Amino acid sequence: MKPKFFLPFFLSGLASFVFFFGGGASAETLLERGTYLERSIVACGNCHTPGSLVGRPDNEREMAGGEKIDEEGFVAYAPNITPDRETGIGNWTDAQIIRAVREGKRPDGTIIGPPMPIWLYRNMSDRDVRAIVAYLRSVKPVRNKAPKSVYNFPLPPAYGPPVKGVPEVSRSDKVRYGEYLAGPIAHCIDCHTPFAKPGVRDVKNRLGAGGFRMVGAWGTNVSSNITPDKETGIGNWSDRQIETAIRKGYSAKYGKMFPPMAYHFYKNIRGADMDALIAYLRSLKPVMNKR
Repeated sequence: MKPKFFLPFFLSGLASFVFFFGGGASAETLLERGTYLERSIVACGNCHTPGSLVGRPDNEREMAGGEKIDEEGFVAYAPNITPDRETGIGNWTDAQIIRAVREGKRPDGTIIGPPMPIWLYRNMSDRDVRAIVAYLRSVKPVRNKAPKSVYNFPLPPAYGPPVKGVPEVSRSDKVRYGEYLAGPIAHCIDCHTPFAKPGVRDVKNRLGAGGFRMVGAWGTNVSSNITPDKETGIGNWSDRQIETAIRKGYSAKYGKMFPPMAYHFYKNIRGADMDALIAYLRSLKPVMNKR
Protein backbone atom coordinates (compact mmCIF):
# COMPACT_ATOMS: atom_id res chain seq x y z
CA MET A 1 0.00 0.00 0.00
CA LYS A 2 1.40 3.41 -0.94
CA PRO A 3 2.03 5.96 1.83
CA LYS A 4 -0.85 8.33 2.41
CA PHE A 5 1.32 11.43 2.06
CA PHE A 6 1.52 10.75 -1.69
CA LEU A 7 -2.18 11.52 -2.11
CA PRO A 8 -2.07 15.37 -2.00
CA PHE A 9 0.71 15.40 -4.57
CA PHE A 10 -1.24 12.98 -6.78
CA LEU A 11 -4.39 15.10 -6.56
CA SER A 12 -2.45 18.26 -7.33
CA GLY A 13 -0.93 16.64 -10.39
CA LEU A 14 -4.30 15.28 -11.47
CA ALA A 15 -5.86 18.75 -11.25
CA SER A 16 -3.13 20.15 -13.46
CA PHE A 17 -3.60 17.33 -15.96
CA VAL A 18 -7.37 17.85 -16.07
CA PHE A 19 -7.01 21.60 -16.61
CA PHE A 20 -4.39 21.48 -19.31
CA PHE A 21 -5.85 18.57 -21.24
CA GLY A 22 -9.43 19.75 -21.44
CA GLY A 23 -11.21 17.85 -18.68
CA GLY A 24 -12.54 20.31 -16.14
CA ALA A 25 -14.02 23.73 -16.86
CA SER A 26 -14.31 24.33 -13.09
CA ALA A 27 -10.51 24.70 -12.90
CA GLU A 28 -10.62 27.74 -15.18
CA THR A 29 -11.03 31.32 -14.03
CA LEU A 30 -13.75 33.36 -15.73
CA LEU A 31 -11.15 35.16 -17.84
CA GLU A 32 -9.52 31.89 -18.88
CA ARG A 33 -12.88 30.44 -19.84
CA GLY A 34 -13.84 33.63 -21.68
CA THR A 35 -10.52 33.70 -23.53
CA TYR A 36 -10.98 30.13 -24.71
CA LEU A 37 -14.58 30.75 -25.80
CA GLU A 38 -13.82 33.96 -27.65
CA ARG A 39 -10.76 32.64 -29.42
CA SER A 40 -12.47 29.46 -30.52
CA ILE A 41 -16.11 28.42 -30.54
CA VAL A 42 -18.02 31.58 -29.51
CA ALA A 43 -15.94 33.88 -31.73
CA CYS A 44 -17.76 37.18 -31.25
CA GLY A 45 -14.79 38.67 -33.07
CA ASN A 46 -15.90 36.98 -36.28
CA CYS A 47 -18.48 39.76 -36.66
CA HIS A 48 -17.13 42.41 -34.30
CA THR A 49 -13.44 42.50 -35.32
CA PRO A 50 -12.78 44.34 -38.59
CA GLY A 51 -11.61 42.01 -41.36
CA SER A 52 -12.70 38.78 -39.66
CA LEU A 53 -15.60 38.15 -42.01
CA VAL A 54 -13.16 37.72 -44.88
CA GLY A 55 -10.71 35.71 -42.80
CA ARG A 56 -8.23 38.56 -42.17
CA PRO A 57 -8.97 39.90 -38.66
CA ASP A 58 -7.35 43.19 -37.67
CA ASN A 59 -6.27 42.10 -34.19
CA GLU A 60 -5.08 45.62 -33.36
CA ARG A 61 -8.76 46.62 -33.51
CA GLU A 62 -10.22 43.53 -31.89
CA MET A 63 -13.98 43.89 -31.23
CA ALA A 64 -13.99 47.46 -32.60
CA GLY A 65 -16.99 46.81 -34.84
CA GLY A 66 -18.05 48.43 -38.07
CA GLU A 67 -18.37 45.28 -40.22
CA LYS A 68 -21.33 45.42 -42.61
CA ILE A 69 -23.81 42.57 -43.09
CA ASP A 70 -26.29 43.20 -45.89
CA GLU A 71 -29.24 40.80 -45.77
CA GLU A 72 -32.75 40.82 -47.18
CA GLY A 73 -34.67 43.20 -44.96
CA PHE A 74 -31.77 44.86 -43.16
CA VAL A 75 -28.27 46.28 -43.31
CA ALA A 76 -26.52 45.66 -40.00
CA TYR A 77 -23.22 47.01 -38.69
CA ALA A 78 -21.47 45.19 -35.89
CA PRO A 79 -21.14 47.57 -32.94
CA ASN A 80 -17.96 48.39 -31.08
CA ILE A 81 -17.80 46.10 -28.03
CA THR A 82 -14.38 47.17 -26.75
CA PRO A 83 -14.17 48.96 -23.36
CA ASP A 84 -13.94 52.36 -25.08
CA ARG A 85 -16.17 54.70 -23.03
CA GLU A 86 -17.40 56.85 -25.91
CA THR A 87 -17.95 54.45 -28.80
CA GLY A 88 -17.86 51.04 -27.10
CA ILE A 89 -19.25 49.43 -23.95
CA GLY A 90 -16.82 50.92 -21.44
CA ASN A 91 -19.63 52.61 -19.50
CA TRP A 92 -21.87 49.54 -19.39
CA THR A 93 -22.14 47.47 -16.23
CA ASP A 94 -21.61 43.70 -16.30
CA ALA A 95 -25.36 43.24 -15.87
CA GLN A 96 -26.05 45.54 -18.82
CA ILE A 97 -23.66 43.61 -21.07
CA ILE A 98 -25.23 40.31 -20.02
CA ARG A 99 -28.71 41.71 -20.69
CA ALA A 100 -27.61 42.85 -24.16
CA VAL A 101 -26.18 39.40 -24.99
CA ARG A 102 -29.00 37.25 -23.61
CA GLU A 103 -32.03 39.53 -23.98
CA GLY A 104 -31.04 41.78 -26.88
CA LYS A 105 -31.66 44.99 -24.97
CA ARG A 106 -29.19 47.87 -24.65
CA PRO A 107 -28.88 50.01 -21.51
CA ASP A 108 -31.03 52.72 -23.16
CA GLY A 109 -33.81 50.18 -23.70
CA THR A 110 -33.45 49.87 -27.47
CA ILE A 111 -33.56 46.41 -29.05
CA ILE A 112 -30.66 44.71 -30.80
CA GLY A 113 -31.67 43.28 -34.16
CA PRO A 114 -30.36 40.52 -36.42
CA PRO A 115 -27.98 38.93 -37.06
CA MET A 116 -27.45 38.68 -33.26
CA PRO A 117 -29.03 35.27 -32.48
CA ILE A 118 -30.67 36.35 -29.22
CA TRP A 119 -33.09 33.43 -29.40
CA LEU A 120 -30.10 31.15 -28.84
CA TYR A 121 -28.02 33.37 -26.55
CA ARG A 122 -30.92 33.42 -24.08
CA ASN A 123 -29.85 29.89 -23.15
CA MET A 124 -26.18 30.71 -22.55
CA SER A 125 -25.18 29.65 -19.04
CA ASP A 126 -24.60 32.22 -16.33
CA ARG A 127 -20.95 31.23 -16.01
CA ASP A 128 -20.25 31.38 -19.73
CA VAL A 129 -21.88 34.76 -20.25
CA ARG A 130 -19.94 36.12 -17.26
CA ALA A 131 -16.78 34.65 -18.77
CA ILE A 132 -17.46 36.48 -22.02
CA VAL A 133 -17.92 39.73 -20.10
CA ALA A 134 -14.58 39.12 -18.37
CA TYR A 135 -12.90 38.71 -21.74
CA LEU A 136 -14.51 41.82 -23.25
CA ARG A 137 -13.28 43.81 -20.24
CA SER A 138 -9.73 42.64 -21.04
CA VAL A 139 -9.78 43.83 -24.67
CA LYS A 140 -7.92 47.01 -25.61
CA PRO A 141 -10.30 50.02 -25.85
CA VAL A 142 -10.58 51.22 -29.45
CA ARG A 143 -12.36 54.39 -30.50
CA ASN A 144 -14.57 53.52 -33.47
CA LYS A 145 -18.15 54.64 -33.93
CA ALA A 146 -19.99 52.06 -36.01
CA PRO A 147 -22.85 53.14 -38.30
CA LYS A 148 -26.38 52.47 -37.10
CA SER A 149 -28.08 49.34 -38.42
CA VAL A 150 -31.17 49.79 -40.61
CA TYR A 151 -34.14 47.40 -40.58
CA ASN A 152 -37.05 47.34 -43.02
CA PHE A 153 -39.27 45.62 -40.46
CA PRO A 154 -40.16 46.38 -36.85
CA LEU A 155 -38.00 44.79 -34.20
CA PRO A 156 -39.86 43.04 -31.38
CA PRO A 157 -40.37 44.90 -28.10
CA ALA A 158 -38.57 41.98 -26.42
CA TYR A 159 -37.27 38.52 -27.27
CA GLY A 160 -38.99 37.01 -24.26
CA PRO A 161 -39.22 37.49 -20.51
CA PRO A 162 -36.11 38.49 -18.55
CA VAL A 163 -33.59 35.66 -18.26
CA LYS A 164 -33.51 34.70 -14.58
CA GLY A 165 -30.61 32.27 -14.62
CA VAL A 166 -29.20 29.44 -16.71
CA PRO A 167 -27.19 26.57 -15.16
CA GLU A 168 -24.19 24.98 -16.82
CA VAL A 169 -24.77 21.97 -19.05
CA SER A 170 -23.07 18.79 -17.87
CA ARG A 171 -20.27 17.59 -20.10
CA SER A 172 -21.03 13.99 -19.12
CA ASP A 173 -23.93 13.95 -21.60
CA LYS A 174 -21.99 14.43 -24.83
CA VAL A 175 -24.98 14.97 -27.12
CA ARG A 176 -26.69 17.44 -24.78
CA TYR A 177 -23.47 19.37 -24.28
CA GLY A 178 -22.94 19.33 -28.04
CA GLU A 179 -26.42 20.77 -28.47
CA TYR A 180 -25.43 23.58 -26.10
CA LEU A 181 -22.26 24.23 -28.09
CA ALA A 182 -24.08 24.20 -31.45
CA GLY A 183 -26.83 26.46 -30.11
CA PRO A 184 -26.21 29.11 -27.45
CA ILE A 185 -22.43 29.02 -27.81
CA ALA A 186 -21.47 28.67 -31.49
CA HIS A 187 -24.97 29.39 -32.92
CA CYS A 188 -24.33 26.85 -35.72
CA ILE A 189 -28.05 26.14 -35.96
CA ASP A 190 -28.83 29.80 -36.54
CA CYS A 191 -27.00 30.06 -39.87
CA HIS A 192 -27.67 26.45 -40.86
CA THR A 193 -31.44 26.46 -40.32
CA PRO A 194 -33.71 28.07 -42.97
CA PHE A 195 -36.63 30.32 -42.09
CA ALA A 196 -40.17 29.04 -41.64
CA LYS A 197 -41.35 32.65 -41.96
CA PRO A 198 -39.57 36.02 -41.78
CA GLY A 199 -37.56 36.19 -38.59
CA VAL A 200 -38.44 32.67 -37.40
CA ARG A 201 -36.15 29.68 -38.02
CA ASP A 202 -37.79 26.38 -38.98
CA VAL A 203 -36.33 24.46 -36.03
CA LYS A 204 -39.27 22.05 -35.95
CA ASN A 205 -38.96 20.63 -39.47
CA ARG A 206 -35.61 21.72 -40.94
CA LEU A 207 -33.18 22.14 -38.05
CA GLY A 208 -29.67 22.23 -39.52
CA ALA A 209 -30.88 21.68 -43.09
CA GLY A 210 -28.98 24.65 -44.53
CA GLY A 211 -29.98 26.71 -47.54
CA PHE A 212 -29.80 30.08 -45.79
CA ARG A 213 -28.37 32.74 -48.12
CA MET A 214 -25.89 35.18 -46.56
CA VAL A 215 -24.48 38.35 -48.11
CA GLY A 216 -21.59 40.31 -46.66
CA ALA A 217 -17.95 41.27 -47.06
CA TRP A 218 -17.24 37.70 -48.17
CA GLY A 219 -19.69 37.97 -51.09
CA THR A 220 -22.69 35.63 -51.22
CA ASN A 221 -22.75 32.25 -49.54
CA VAL A 222 -25.38 29.62 -48.79
CA SER A 223 -25.19 27.56 -45.60
CA SER A 224 -24.67 23.81 -45.94
CA ASN A 225 -26.95 21.04 -44.77
CA ILE A 226 -25.38 19.73 -41.54
CA THR A 227 -28.00 17.05 -40.79
CA PRO A 228 -27.12 13.34 -41.18
CA ASP A 229 -28.94 13.10 -44.52
CA LYS A 230 -26.75 10.85 -46.69
CA GLU A 231 -27.44 12.61 -50.01
CA THR A 232 -27.51 16.31 -49.19
CA GLY A 233 -26.06 16.45 -45.67
CA ILE A 234 -23.14 14.98 -43.75
CA GLY A 235 -24.53 11.46 -43.25
CA ASN A 236 -21.68 9.87 -45.23
CA TRP A 237 -18.94 12.01 -43.70
CA SER A 238 -16.50 10.58 -41.15
CA ASP A 239 -15.90 12.38 -37.87
CA ARG A 240 -12.50 13.43 -39.20
CA GLN A 241 -14.08 14.94 -42.31
CA ILE A 242 -16.58 16.92 -40.24
CA GLU A 243 -13.81 18.16 -37.98
CA THR A 244 -11.67 19.19 -40.95
CA ALA A 245 -14.57 21.15 -42.43
CA ILE A 246 -15.12 23.01 -39.17
CA ARG A 247 -11.48 23.65 -38.29
CA LYS A 248 -9.93 24.17 -41.73
CA GLY A 249 -12.80 25.10 -44.02
CA TYR A 250 -12.26 22.25 -46.42
CA SER A 251 -14.37 19.25 -47.38
CA ALA A 252 -13.93 16.44 -49.90
CA LYS A 253 -17.42 17.20 -51.23
CA TYR A 254 -17.27 20.99 -51.56
CA GLY A 255 -13.54 21.67 -51.63
CA LYS A 256 -12.53 24.99 -50.12
CA MET A 257 -15.31 26.48 -47.99
CA PHE A 258 -15.85 30.17 -47.39
CA PRO A 259 -16.78 32.72 -44.72
CA PRO A 260 -18.73 33.69 -42.73
CA MET A 261 -17.72 30.40 -41.04
CA ALA A 262 -15.07 31.43 -38.53
CA TYR A 263 -12.38 28.88 -39.42
CA HIS A 264 -9.59 31.07 -38.02
CA PHE A 265 -11.33 30.78 -34.62
CA TYR A 266 -12.73 27.25 -34.87
CA LYS A 267 -9.26 25.78 -35.38
CA ASN A 268 -8.78 26.37 -31.64
CA ILE A 269 -11.79 24.35 -30.45
CA ARG A 270 -10.78 21.78 -27.83
CA GLY A 271 -10.92 18.13 -28.82
CA ALA A 272 -13.59 17.23 -26.24
CA ASP A 273 -15.79 20.11 -27.42
CA MET A 274 -15.36 19.07 -31.05
CA ASP A 275 -16.32 15.50 -30.17
CA ALA A 276 -19.47 16.71 -28.41
CA LEU A 277 -20.37 19.00 -31.32
CA ILE A 278 -20.03 16.15 -33.83
CA ALA A 279 -22.04 13.81 -31.59
CA TYR A 280 -24.87 16.34 -31.56
CA LEU A 281 -24.82 16.79 -35.34
CA ARG A 282 -25.06 13.00 -35.68
CA SER A 283 -28.19 13.09 -33.50
CA LEU A 284 -30.13 15.53 -35.71
CA LYS A 285 -33.04 14.35 -37.81
CA PRO A 286 -31.83 13.77 -41.38
CA VAL A 287 -33.40 16.32 -43.73
CA MET A 288 -33.00 16.24 -47.51
CA ASN A 289 -32.27 19.77 -48.65
CA LYS A 290 -29.91 20.63 -51.50
CA ARG A 291 -28.33 24.01 -51.10
